[in-house]
Amino acid sequence: MIPEPGAAGPPAPENEWLAPWIRLLDASLHRLCGRHLPGGELPDAEFARQVWHAPWVLLSHDAGPEPRFNYANRTALQLWEAGWGELVGLPSRLSADPEQQAERARLLERVGRQGWIDDYHGVRISRSGRRFEIRDVLVWNLADGQGRPCGQAAMFSRWRWLE
Repeated sequence: MIPEPGAAGPPAPENEWLAPWIRLLDASLHRLCGRHLPGGELPDAEFARQVWHAPWVLLSHDAGPEPRFNYANRTALQLWEAGWGELVGLPSRLSADPEQQAERARLLERVGRQGWIDDYHGVRISRSGRRFEIRDVLVWNLADGQGRPCGQAAMFSRWRWLE
């Protein structure tokens, strides 16, 4: 079983950039829709380091009854205007504008049924209260090597500030 990435602290050389978690995200994505995260051909730690420093957003949350973020790359942290300890552990529903939370719940239910989608768009809110629109979001279910559900992930490179 892959350990929860949030417990290891932010990605760094000392924890190999959380390479086991990044491989799980990549393997789940490939299993569901035949795609890989950019850089997947690299050795584990280098792949995870590049994902951490990527110019696109990658987030994941656990599979708990109130899913909580357990990974966010640097671009995600910058977009949400938060540090690792402020975003990781936060209930992921709180990342959505309160007016968008019902739509977000429908999105996650749809991903739960279909396995993945790549056409989501919506409004999110940063830690400071700034709103931004995200577009063309790829969201997929996560499963460990034994097929046990362990959350969902989202990746996107298109966003714009609304204020």
